[in-house]
Amino acid sequence: MKPAAREWVKKAESDFEAALALMRRKKVLADPICFHCQQCVEKYLKARLEEAGKHVPRTHDCAALLNELLSLEPIWAPWRKMLARLSDFAVRLRYPDGSATKAEARQAVKDSSAVRKEVRLRLGIR
Repeated sequence: MKPAAREWVKKAESDFEAALALMRRKKVLADPICFHCQQCVEKYLKARLEEAGKHVPRTHDCAALLNELLSLEPIWAPWRKMLARLSDFAVRLRYPDGSATKAEARQAVKDSSAVRKEVRLRLGIR
């Protein structure tokens, strides 16, 4: 794997581990869980772009990153709606009028786990 892609994976794993640790707490902290799940997915998608030698845009929009990847990974097209939902957590949760529910946190962990698994497979990571 290219060094730059490896760095994206390292950052993505840090976010994934943070989300899981927060999920295990007695008091579920939905906002940071959702934020870290979004960050994990964003960084894994950027790792895939980097590995393919494609431009890695400075964006938090996971659906936009998917658009960049569809020529390489057309099978990921059904992720569009899920990635748009995750992308919302990158910004909305930073403001007082935005918050996530426990159900959204559970779904974000499930979604980020699925994306993580697939991208790691494509990158040749066990």
